This record gives sequence, C-alpha cells and structure tokens, in this order.
Amino acid sequence: MSTQPQDTPPIPEGELTELGMRAFESLGLPRQDAADVVQVLVLADLFGLSTHGLSRIESYGERLRVGGINPRAHIRVERPAPGLRLVDGDNGVGPLVGMHALRAAMEAASECGIGMAFARQSNHFGPISPYGLIAAEAGYASIIGSNATTTIAPWGGTDARVGNSPIGFAVPNPGGAHFLLDMAMSVVARAKIRNALKAGQEIPDTWATDAAGKPTTSPKAALDGFLLPIGGHKGYGLALMVDLFAGLLSNAAYLTHVKSWVDAPDQPQDLGHFFLLIDTRRLGSAQWLTERMNDFARILHDSAPADPARPVIQPGEIELAKMARQKEQGISLSAEVLALLRRHADAPAA
Repeated sequence: MSTQPQDTPPIPEGELTELGMRAFESLGLPRQDAADVVQVLVLADLFGLSTHGLSRIESYGERLRVGGINPRAHIRVERPAPGLRLVDGDNGVGPLVGMHALRAAMEAASECGIGMAFARQSNHFGPISPYGLIAAEAGYASIIGSNATTTIAPWGGTDARVGNSPIGFAVPNPGGAHFLLDMAMSVVARAKIRNALKAGQEIPDTWATDAAGKPTTSPKAALDGFLLPIGGHKGYGLALMVDLFAGLLSNAAYLTHVKSWVDAPDQPQDLGHFFLLIDTRRLGSAQWLTERMNDFARILHDSAPADPARPVIQPGEIELAKMARQKEQGISLSAEVLALLRRHADAPAA
C-alpha cells in the first residue's frame, strides 16, 4: 500500500483523529485505548512520517483480525523500586503499550527526578519521536528504544539475527524547538531498496549485503540478504545494546526470539521497549534551560552551510516545522490510507 500523500484534500487534525479512533474501535479496541494508539500515529503523520502513521492500520488491523494482537489488552504496571516500572502489555497494540510505559516512566521521574520503564509483551509501537515530543512538552528529557524483527546479520555473519531496533533522544526547550532525534540501526530502510529495484537502479554497496553476507549493489540481491547497520561494527554494537535494554532486561523476546509480524501475523511478537526519562525541572528553571537550549541551537545554526540552500539544522526542526504547518493547514494522507481508514471506521465494531 502506498503511503505517499496524494492529491487528496488535507484533513484537519481533529477530524482525522476521530476517524482513526473510530477505525481502531471497529477493530475491537476500547475508545480510550484507540485514543492512545491514534495519538501516536497522528503525531507521526504530523511529523511527515507517513510510513509510521495511520497507514499502520493496515498491518495492525491484519494482526488484530487474525488474533496476533490482543484488542482488549489488560496492561499491568509493577513498581519494583521508586524510580522503576515494569509494564506487561498483554500483547496489546504497540502504541497503546508504549503510551502506558511512557506515562509510567513520567510518573517515576516526577517522583524521583529520573524514571525508567521496561515494557514487554508488546508489538510495533510506531516511531519514537512522538513519545519524545510528549515527554519534552511535559518537561522530560528522554532516551527511548525498542527492539524489532531481525533484518540485520551479526557483524561478519551470514544470517539475520539482529533487529533494526530504533532508539531516540529528546531534550525539551521550554521556550523554543525541542531536540528530537529518532533513528533506526540500518543505513537505509528496506523500502528504499525496493524503490531502487522498481526503478531499475543500483544501490550503494554500503546499504546491504547479499544472502552470503557480501556487500552488494544489486537491490534484488539486497532484498534477499541483510541490511547493513549504520557505522559498521559500531552500529552493530548499538543495535545489540538497544536489544539488551528493550528485550533482554525487560523480559521480552530478543534477537531471534522475536517473531516476524510478516511471517507469523497470528502469533504474539513479545517486543520490548524502554523509556528512560529525566525531569529537567530538577536541574534548573525553565528560563535556564531555554537559554542553554537556544544557545546550543544557535551555535549549530551559525555554521556557514556548504550548500546555501540547505542551512544547518538540529534534529527535530524539520519534523516540528511540518507539524506546525499541518496543524494549521491539515494533514495530507494518501488516497489508499484514507480509504482504508474510512472502510474500518464504517464497519461494525468487532
């Protein structure tokens, strides 16, 4: 399904949120749970992350229908220590589990100054930047990560045993643009390789390997092989660290224990996430943080750009600008995604 915005009129955020909630309710979610899921996905669309926005109703919906995801998850939060929370997602929709874990970490950080939540029994929870924004708006700096289905070979290996696990960092700026960094572990997404195959183009040999673990310029061979991590062996090590926190320490599945939602859509993935939050209000006043964050950004912006058409920015500025524009003008979705949302929204509730 195409997720690229097409010639459909932009939809106001409130209208799209209600449509998304009705669509997920028809798939069996209680209204409040649907609201949590849609909050994350609409933020992704506002940021321009269309592949991780409401288009995800296609894959989430398929798994909800075949029993791979529990539409009525009973999420439980344990408190083993003042600053620590353990979240059992009961195989719920990933953004729902993610929002519960984020709130649990925020509660812990508000009490202790720093809080950490480990989530298990979850699924794909969307992009990280929406969680980072929600935390930043509430005054928390964050490090957030999730593990994922294996698509990367161990460094020097010849089969997929490592997930393309994302990690994100956010630091609030009470009087300006928050710092938001959201990144996966691969050099590029598989979608970029598929696009090269459709266009009949070669790819750089730094993107992926063939099935034998050798770097390749053939997109077909790459799709039969493995993604390469950013920074070579350093990215490989970072991917393992994310999985150790998100999967192993959370008591979720890790590495090859994670099931593929593509190959086994009817089976729980047992993905894990971690949310580490710092209450910046314990460090200083809002004015203190604003001044330092604005100065931090200014130092970067004052660097003369190599290309005058592309000024230096800090992570998050593009996404926040898109969000501001779409909040005012409406959110653009592809005709296919919009049709699927309306079809689910108009269907009888499961």
